[in-house]
Amino acid sequence: MGSLAQIAKQQGYRVSGSDEAMYPPMSDQLEGAGIAVYEGFHPKQLTPRPDLVIIGNAGLPRGHEAVEYVLDQGIPYTSGAQWLGEHVLQGRWVLAVSGTHGKTTTASMLAWILDQAGLEPGYLIGGVPINFTQSAQLGTSPFFVLEADEYDTSYFDRRSKFVHYRPRTLIINNLEYDHADIFDDIDAIALQFHHLLRTVPGNGLIVAPSNDEHINNVLAMGCWSTVARVGAHQPKKQITQDNGEYWHVSNPSPDGCAFDVNLNDKNLGRIDWRLLGQHNQSNALNAISAARHAGVPTEHAIEALNQFKGVKRRMEVIYDSPSLTLYDDFAHHPSAIRTTLEGLRKRVGSENIIAVIEPRTHTMALGTLHQELTTCCAAANQVFWYRNENIRWDLYEVVHNCVIPAKMFAKHATLVSEILKYAIPTPDSASKHKGSPQKKHIVIMSNGAFGGIYQSLIDKLPQQSSLST
Repeated sequence: MGSLAQIAKQQGYRVSGSDEAMYPPMSDQLEGAGIAVYEGFHPKQLTPRPDLVIIGNAGLPRGHEAVEYVLDQGIPYTSGAQWLGEHVLQGRWVLAVSGTHGKTTTASMLAWILDQAGLEPGYLIGGVPINFTQSAQLGTSPFFVLEADEYDTSYFDRRSKFVHYRPRTLIINNLEYDHADIFDDIDAIALQFHHLLRTVPGNGLIVAPSNDEHINNVLAMGCWSTVARVGAHQPKKQITQDNGEYWHVSNPSPDGCAFDVNLNDKNLGRIDWRLLGQHNQSNALNAISAARHAGVPTEHAIEALNQFKGVKRRMEVIYDSPSLTLYDDFAHHPSAIRTTLEGLRKRVGSENIIAVIEPRTHTMALGTLHQELTTCCAAANQVFWYRNENIRWDLYEVVHNCVIPAKMFAKHATLVSEILKYAIPTPDSASKHKGSPQKKHIVIMSNGAFGGIYQSLIDKLPQQSSLST
């Protein structure tokens, strides 16, 4: 919604907005764009009467006083996805990035590739790409890149948001069970993706992994567009629309941060960047394939990605010293937690990794995937779980069954104190390690503000060593 507000502002509208809580980096983006933002939702914020209200899908059901005011006063309203589809995407070549994980990073990669190719794309990204000065841009060309989210559109439109976008180029990163608050099972999510495929034209392109069973099942439900595959293995269920393009990685470096890009076993170039993990390798191949569909030569896409710096809050280094690196990461699903920590482990070897995780999403708060939480952090040395007030199940079960040493905290201050015990070397630590103590890596994982824990920690760490990136 913050990125959407920036697009509306660029179109010449006077824009204001409300949210339960505002925090960086999006709050900084909105302030820089001159968009007035109010914390909390109240009818008084709708005075003077706006010409249109765009109602999001988070925390605004029927019965909410702001929603009821809009309805009672007869103020025109719509959803963000519908407004975007009708007022921004009409007549444009939409390149949409869908899937359970990696949408923000992959969309940022794709927008950057098109930008560096001189195509001046529009884009709308649900995070802050470091390569750009803002997370949304109207653009001057037909091309428009955006995240295609399967979450429902609004309280009055229960379809997935992405059915409003009608992409010509569609990336499906992966497909797992998530959003337990609105989907009963993986089949319900798959049906929404099937509806998405029905909107892609016959001369469009779908970029899909070769070995994702759920995505192959979606394609088997009906597919009318060309399909390019990412991954070294042939799909178990062959789709007649497969165009014979198979993208895969070869010759990865030990830490996975450098690798060759191959199309049908032909080496097209090498990427060497700062991003971690096999998941980002797949994200890169997806973006390269989609950009090729838009006319960008692969060698140009590879050159652009070698300059790609990532996205804020995706393994973003917020503090660095000889003894400690502190990361801010958005991972909020067991699979994302696992791949992120595994990627870091490959980079740092035997150095100490501590994961600090707030299971904050609706799915996590409901405990739907709690069994996966016991193993997803196996690549770390220790995990600290934070139990916020929204969690409706006993997190002690995860702590007790975790495959690595685990602790649970219910108070923010106690958690900060415990992290600092591990973060700051004690006087005798150097003697125990016969010199400099082994470096520690602390990964803070949450899709929210986490009570301001990031700044709380940085304020108490030695400032002369800090590095904000």
